Amino acid sequence: MRTARMLGAAGLVVALAAGPATAAPSPPPAPRPQIGEDRLRTALDRLDGYVLDGMKRTGVPGVAVAVVHRDKVVHVKGFGVRQAGRPEKVDPDTVFQVASLSKPLASTVVAGALDRPEDWDRHRDLPGFALKDPWVSSHVTTADLFAHRSGLPDHAGDLLEDLGYDQAYILDRLRLEPLTPFRDSYAYTNFGLTAAAESVARAKGTSWAELSEAELFGPAGMTRTGTTYEDFTRRPDRAVLHVKAADGSWKPSPGRDPDAQAPAGGASSTVNDLARWMRLQLGEGVLDGKRVIAAAPLERTHVPAVVSQPPATATARTGFYGLGWNVSYDDAGRLRLSHSGAFALGANTNVTLLPLEELGIVVLTNAAPVGLADAIALDFFDTAEHGRPTADWLDLAASLYAQQEQAERSPTDYAHPPAGARPARADDAYTGTYTNPYYGRLTVARGPSGGLTLSLGPKPMTFPLTHYDGDTFSFETAGENAVGRTGVVFGRDGTVRVEYLDTDGLGTFTRV
Repeated sequence: MRTARMLGAAGLVVALAAGPATAAPSPPPAPRPQIGEDRLRTALDRLDGYVLDGMKRTGVPGVAVAVVHRDKVVHVKGFGVRQAGRPEKVDPDTVFQVASLSKPLASTVVAGALDRPEDWDRHRDLPGFALKDPWVSSHVTTADLFAHRSGLPDHAGDLLEDLGYDQAYILDRLRLEPLTPFRDSYAYTNFGLTAAAESVARAKGTSWAELSEAELFGPAGMTRTGTTYEDFTRRPDRAVLHVKAADGSWKPSPGRDPDAQAPAGGASSTVNDLARWMRLQLGEGVLDGKRVIAAAPLERTHVPAVVSQPPATATARTGFYGLGWNVSYDDAGRLRLSHSGAFALGANTNVTLLPLEELGIVVLTNAAPVGLADAIALDFFDTAEHGRPTADWLDLAASLYAQQEQAERSPTDYAHPPAGARPARADDAYTGTYTNPYYGRLTVARGPSGGLTLSLGPKPMTFPLTHYDGDTFSFETAGENAVGRTGVVFGRDGTVRVEYLDTDGLGTFTRV
């Protein structure tokens, strides 16, 4: 989902102590732990009530939460039900699809597969993957792709996945995407990260699922964690994804198979398993006294690699992205690692770590993003820091998700044609087959009940077309990246442009 962004990512503000005019600046004092046992207990005591109140406010059917501190699980609990309308309860071993929490899991796996931190900076060829600029293709590294600094556009390839194309097709078509400056621009790309992870697995002579099991899930005792959709669906104790119905209630969604982007969004897990992973992260690769991941390659994932949120004002914080993590620093200079995950088809998750405090929280929910997962984490840390929350985090998170969702919709209200709309031409002016090097074949045909239909994808998805004005029609989009109604504009030159496919200039099809 395009709105699956980290909310409230913070940056580093460094204040140098001013010495005498003839003296060199003094370094800032090293950050120190600030969350005592009393503050932590206050945050833990508030947590369950906040979760239940948030579920009441949003209607989200199920939530699971785990908190770790000083290498111990200090709180773990399930709330609500796995599926709306059914009695089965969420528990700490309920398996959730974690969406983009897959990214920091993936960077942990890759860290385990590398011998040295410098190996993140190696270029690895992956058959079927290239970028538009040959020089960039031959120089892009694992780190570049995990940090979203390759130059690929935001969410490149995601719409191909929505249309039903497989991983091989999508990675091949990324060579057609326009590029922004290499290593000097940030754009969140699921399939760029996927290409890097798959190249590491390929170099090891194995699959991504097998590499993940060998390097992380097995050694860390994460027995209910996997990277494939089958891993999720075969679990009897699993949380069903939910979307909002027209009446505002939550209903089970058709489901979300993210296998094409498994390293970036395909993982499923439980809060019990993810608590073990948080302990490993906070323990610098050590879990239960055993070294699971080498410290230096893992530490590399926690270092800023690119500016993800430039400061909007002179006093605003800068947001960074590391390797699979949002990386920020608070006013006390403490490192904060976080990541949110979201499926518009029914999941929202958050993990946040404060390594200096040896403190972390993970929140999993089984509903499309309304801000609850992020708000629970934000409220917990805010209370631990200040003894009480300083904001209504659920209201803030919900409004940001809503704003981002609205921003992705077309500025044209296709449901209401303009007064005096021009008539369409005869159907045969539009029917036929059109091709596009990126999106493949598009077919316009007469529907069985009259009117026109548009078909896209390898196993064609068919959409009824509604006339809007002249040679412009519209249809209701579907899938993870649906944006409501989108425009379809037929040209007199034998072309057709599909509005929501044209964000990067690749959405024009030519008639055969």
